[in-house]
Amino acid sequence: MDRTPDEIRGALEQIRAARGFVLPHHGAMAAALPELHAAYEAMYRALTLEQRHLAPLEKEVVWLAILAACEEPVGTHHLHKFRLAGGADALAAAVFRLVGWAAGAPRYACIAAHWQGQFPALPAAREYLQGCDALIDGSPLSPGLARLALIGVHTAGEEIWGLRVALESAYALGVPEPAMAEAMSLAIWPRGVNRFVKATACWLDLLQSGRVTPSPAFRAWAEVAGQGAFQPPV
Repeated sequence: MDRTPDEIRGALEQIRAARGFVLPHHGAMAAALPELHAAYEAMYRALTLEQRHLAPLEKEVVWLAILAACEEPVGTHHLHKFRLAGGADALAAAVFRLVGWAAGAPRYACIAAHWQGQFPALPAAREYLQGCDALIDGSPLSPGLARLALIGVHTAGEEIWGLRVALESAYALGVPEPAMAEAMSLAIWPRGVNRFVKATACWLDLLQSGRVTPSPAFRAWAEVAGQGAFQPPV
């Protein structure tokens, strides 16, 4: 059944009341795709509004990093939320430096894949992470939170080498796996679920490699056989 004009206006005002703004796609869905609109709003609440594993400031740091890395002007409400959660200029500056460095991950991936034998004393993963940590040294951005930001950034950018390095380092630093998963999931909103699928495939490969020690829940995930793209019957 088509929605009435009053119902559409009411749906949009509910969004404005909850978020403080309305974007054009909200109206398009409200007018023509009400089921999608309801599912969209539920997913938005789960991803951005409800507190799960990341503290409010941690979540907004990851959001800030993802939006900056994606060069995404939409999402300025997250800049406001970053401020409300206690984020100051010094923390933002550290996030922006980290994002700028993360853009160079494909160069380090090339070194790792093709030149590592010529520079055995300079492991590409170590050099990449040391560069990240040097940029944030003395800033309010901790190495653990920086890894969460990198996980979000590399998921959004589909930078698989950098993501694997960030995940392995996060395990070494004792970053909780649920926080890693939440940071990774935030990339769904600006970049789509396929980036999340590819990122979780990278994570699964790392878990199965034996290079990290997963928790029982994540070990159970890693032990399930046959995970991957659909294979048509022969």
